[in-house]
Amino acid sequence: MNISLKASNLHAGLILNSYQRWTGKPLLDEAVEPGTESDTLFRAPIVLLTHGTETDPILNYGNQMALDLWETNWEIFTQTPSRLTAEPMEREERAAFLKAVKENGYVDHYTGIRISGTGRRFYIMQATVWNLMDDNDVFHGQAAAFRQYRYIE
Repeated sequence: MNISLKASNLHAGLILNSYQRWTGKPLLDEAVEPGTESDTLFRAPIVLLTHGTETDPILNYGNQMALDLWETNWEIFTQTPSRLTAEPMEREERAAFLKAVKENGYVDHYTGIRISGTGRRFYIMQATVWNLMDDNDVFHGQAAAFRQYRYIE
């Protein structure tokens, strides 16, 4: 599938710009050439995912590392309520955490337990979670990125 169908450069730019806005640093170590934002993020060496603004937010983006970690494909991933990435016992804590992110803009160094599409459990470590805000301060959802994770046996 053509990567440009997976995320528009507009959404990719929103991810990159919002991260820079909240943290004061670029999301990726390498520079992103204009017009290649979508391809660059999809192939980036980090796990990256976003969800929208629905009452029960739906995942609307996952790069290749996210799809691999959650052991699923694009079509299923982008129809999944974000809350289902956490185990039932973790969901209340996750909801409170995401509320804090919404109020504060971003949170760094988050660690939590998640569950893949096949039921495999893993810790995400040192994650940054941030609000997706455009240049007009319109809220478009939230994003998360991390490099470290560990499977729970």
